[in-house]
Amino acid sequence: MAHALDTGLRQGLVELGLPHSDAQVQQLLDYLDLIQKWTKVYNLTAVRDPAEMLTHHLLDSVAAISPLDRQLQALGSLSMPVRLLDVGSGAGLPGIVIAICRPDVVVHCVDTVAKKAAFIQQVAVSLRLPNLRGLHARVESLTESYDVVSSRAFASLVDFTNWSGAALAGHGVWMAMKGKHPEDEIATLPSSVEVFHVEQLVVPGLDAERCIVWMRKKV
Repeated sequence: MAHALDTGLRQGLVELGLPHSDAQVQQLLDYLDLIQKWTKVYNLTAVRDPAEMLTHHLLDSVAAISPLDRQLQALGSLSMPVRLLDVGSGAGLPGIVIAICRPDVVVHCVDTVAKKAAFIQQVAVSLRLPNLRGLHARVESLTESYDVVSSRAFASLVDFTNWSGAALAGHGVWMAMKGKHPEDEIATLPSSVEVFHVEQLVVPGLDAERCIVWMRKKV
């Protein structure tokens, strides 16, 4: 099974056109292994089959890396390192995947469930990811600001942007990973939030609609 997962992951990375090292592939596989072990006790994810986890979790999150790279380039002169907050991170998706694939980005994963924040901290230690941190808190209570605030299947766009607005730097962008194009949710956003791009994603091995809704504060 391990060989099949390794092959499937490498193939998916190639299909997504994402440069990667053997060390990063191993970290992603080790992360998958940690999700499996912790899920037995803490029920981190409803998906239990490793092959399904690879497509529905890992590759689904990896598919966001290139779009994220493009948005960071578009933002131009940012404070270095770039800071990203992953809201309602759960098992660390996509936050941990971003931390592995982009070691130059500081990634904080916030969740209101203590055991999930603890899991993220454990991954940071186990995989030696100094750029990753798990926070047990409500996003509204955070006082630091971030260049990118991300979420994956977390909440409605209205709730996501409302709850995390104070954490997003003035120049920053929201990155909301969704399934189908959320027209109804976009229509209910307040005038203070601007949707500037909806990006369709193709996830290797996953026959389902996926997109990223990119938003920013309207000046």
